[in-house]
Amino acid sequence: MRLQRVAAQVPAGARLADIGSDHAYLPVALLRRGAIAAAVAGEVALTPFNAACRTVRDQGLEQQVRVRLADGLAAIEPADAIDAISICGMGGESIRDILDSGKARLSGRERLILQPNGGEQPLRQWLMDNGYRILHEEILRENRFDYEVIVAERAGPVAYTEEQLYFGPLQMQARSPAFLAKWQSILQRKQQTLANFARARQAVPEDKVQQVARQARWITELLA
Repeated sequence: MRLQRVAAQVPAGARLADIGSDHAYLPVALLRRGAIAAAVAGEVALTPFNAACRTVRDQGLEQQVRVRLADGLAAIEPADAIDAISICGMGGESIRDILDSGKARLSGRERLILQPNGGEQPLRQWLMDNGYRILHEEILRENRFDYEVIVAERAGPVAYTEEQLYFGPLQMQARSPAFLAKWQSILQRKQQTLANFARARQAVPEDKVQQVARQARWITELLA
């Protein structure tokens, strides 16, 4: 389901770089239905790199998919003319670090389709700091976990509030049932954390207590 939702955000006819491609399922699925023109599948680890090579070879797509063993955006070469980048299935901080360390490989014309497993706030912070506007956000629940999809394009200076970075600016507006259910669950965990802090025999740093209390307040106001 996650790959389907990510695939739906890849522009028709795009030249896609799928970073951390694993078995290259996403670019292969898009090419098989004629949705994209070409793809790069980047993998930093040898085992998934070999798996991606097998998938591409088995589907007879060696001419359309370049599988590269490389760290992050180093998989992208100027001649690829990439205009969409997908990075899925890892923490938001890891996605942020891949984007940041590979900034020189970004032309600024690419659509970023990102599917972080947690750590959405620091990822949104990076997008804002680097002039990327969030065009689409959604939450989906799969195997009892909540996953987010964030789509962004560079648009010049962008300003989001702390709360918008925390919740997602578009998600705050849409208030989907999945979004509200996710934050209801998180609020319960925050309240439990605060109760644990209050009972802790060792002093918890005041700034940590205040941070959790502030987040709990934001969630309570959001759900009101």
